[in-house]
Amino acid sequence: MNAILFALGAATFLGGGLVLTQFGLKHIHPLSGAAISIPAFTLLFLLISPFLLAGETIVWKAVPIFAAVGLTFPALVTLLTFAGNRALGPVTTASLGNISPLFSVMLAVMLLGEPLTPWQLAGLLLIVAGVLVITVTRTADMGNWRTWALLLPLGAAALRGVIPPVIKVGLDIWPNAIAAGLTGYIFSTLTVLTVERIRNGTFIARGSWQGRLWFAANGLCNGIGTLCIYLALRHGPVSLVAPLIATYPLVTVVMSALVFGRTPGALRLAAGAGLTVGGVVLLLVG
Repeated sequence: MNAILFALGAATFLGGGLVLTQFGLKHIHPLSGAAISIPAFTLLFLLISPFLLAGETIVWKAVPIFAAVGLTFPALVTLLTFAGNRALGPVTTASLGNISPLFSVMLAVMLLGEPLTPWQLAGLLLIVAGVLVITVTRTADMGNWRTWALLLPLGAAALRGVIPPVIKVGLDIWPNAIAAGLTGYIFSTLTVLTVERIRNGTFIARGSWQGRLWFAANGLCNGIGTLCIYLALRHGPVSLVAPLIATYPLVTVVMSALVFGRTPGALRLAAGAGLTVGGVVLLLVG
């Protein structure tokens, strides 16, 4: 039950975070936004960590695993997601990002020789159908985004699909989700700040105060969602947690409709999100 609640909590916060990103992107470049959102939650995490980790003994064997995760998640995943959000919008980005469990299954089939069951094949077909529904929905309000922009959320999905099993390996060694999340966020902060330093010659992200506040709020939302992922994986298997987290595009669809109002093609986008989520569930249940 704890794993289910944490996974659904992760889906809620991650889906909401994508909507908040839209407000921040009106003021700040997505790469600079990542250099605000991730460090903002890391700072909060560091401030409360003495209370959360009081009396905890560090298991050094697990630290490199959590650090390696942090170099890509949430750092690189956030960079790709923000860029995709700017190019495609929150609903399309969330829906394409939803297929991340697909990459886990593909790796298992190709590298580990695991069989593909009929249910998994049905899930794959549903996912493809959902992506097709989403990609043919282009309206003037969504901008003239190009097909190459699809690689941004798909790249994030690929990374996000590999990360949960790796986190699970680390948690088997050191079963402390708080320590795992903190380690990952510290290394993610170093990653995004390095990118910002290379881009603008400074570690401090540039932008208006409005943009900074929006991305700080986004960082809090994404940070809680990410921490929920670690906690869910601590209490349950990847096969249970991953499909529940994959429902976050539905949260984005609902929140986008509430915040931004009715938009052209919203029903088709919602149908595409529903198909991809259904496909992921069939894929992993199979």
